[in-house]
Amino acid sequence: MLDSAFWAGRRVLLTGHTGFKGSWLLLWLQELGAQVWTYALEPEAEPNLFRQLAQARPAGEAWHHQIGVLADLEALKALVHRSQPEVVLHLAAQPLVRRSYEDPLGTWATNVMGSLHVLEALKPLSHPCAVVMVTTDKVYENREWVYGYREPDRLGGHDPYSASKAGAEIAIASWRASFCGSASHQTPHLRIATARAGNVIGGGDWSDDRIIPDAMQALAAGVPIQVRSPEATRPWQHVLEPLGAYLLLAERLAAADGIDSPCVGAFNFGPSLESNRSVRELVEEALMLWHGSWLDCSDPQAPHEAGRLHLQIDKARHQLGWQPRWPFDITVARTVQWYRAVHEGACPRQCCLADLAAYQQGDSCGG
Repeated sequence: MLDSAFWAGRRVLLTGHTGFKGSWLLLWLQELGAQVWTYALEPEAEPNLFRQLAQARPAGEAWHHQIGVLADLEALKALVHRSQPEVVLHLAAQPLVRRSYEDPLGTWATNVMGSLHVLEALKPLSHPCAVVMVTTDKVYENREWVYGYREPDRLGGHDPYSASKAGAEIAIASWRASFCGSASHQTPHLRIATARAGNVIGGGDWSDDRIIPDAMQALAAGVPIQVRSPEATRPWQHVLEPLGAYLLLAERLAAADGIDSPCVGAFNFGPSLESNRSVRELVEEALMLWHGSWLDCSDPQAPHEAGRLHLQIDKARHQLGWQPRWPFDITVARTVQWYRAVHEGACPRQCCLADLAAYQQGDSCGG
């Protein structure tokens, strides 16, 4: 469980707040009473969750909103100077595998150099700051193993997105080793961890080339779902699972005793083993909740994507006391219920708040 007293009034810098996960995390932080400064690109998709939540925002609810690019180091430095953050949650990224084939250099620049720009901007802080840098479960050299990857396993990445995130992990670890400490060229104030999670689903994801947005829009339109990799398996998890893990990790970092704390480093955040299912199983589970059909649109000439992926989460269990709450069927149910309710006229913000309340209370269904 999170410590609500820790977050009340806490100064938090959140990047990527206009994206799917970032929009959910901004809402959660506001519900916890944090003071939030944000930095991200304008949202691309239409509709998008950020604007859907903003439209129903209560009067008087505010945060410090800034649009910008990670390449602008001076803007990041100025934002850090103004906000003086006690917690940094870095989610901003180019997050799509297929887009990384179209723009590999931009993907590398955003995911590697952008992450380093955030860390460089934090150097002048003169007070303790917990920093959670979010990467992905795809940072590992994927060998199509039947067992899960652990944090010490070899990093890699076939596609530009995965490789850029593995590069970010290496760059962040190097930056931490070089500039966190008590030497004259170092800062003793930063506690930095990386969080490896992915394949999140949940209400409000409208991104291109993701199975749930594609499936939900197809069902709403009454057309078959086009599935390009039905036999690929992924560790599906509801978006609230990794977001809660990021917040818990930040709490533990803030309490860490020095840069050698076991909370400093890399952490996997994934679902239980039973949630490692194929895309086919995901789609068929969704169709049990919203009537429709699907088509196998596999293309043997399509750019490479991993076929099998699973994470071991023992480190997070033992060192943070974290474990996933929602099994596969509940994760899919709450996701489909969100989209169907919004399609039928429900308020997106209220649907998100219902999911958040259920997750915090440990409830599995309803809403």
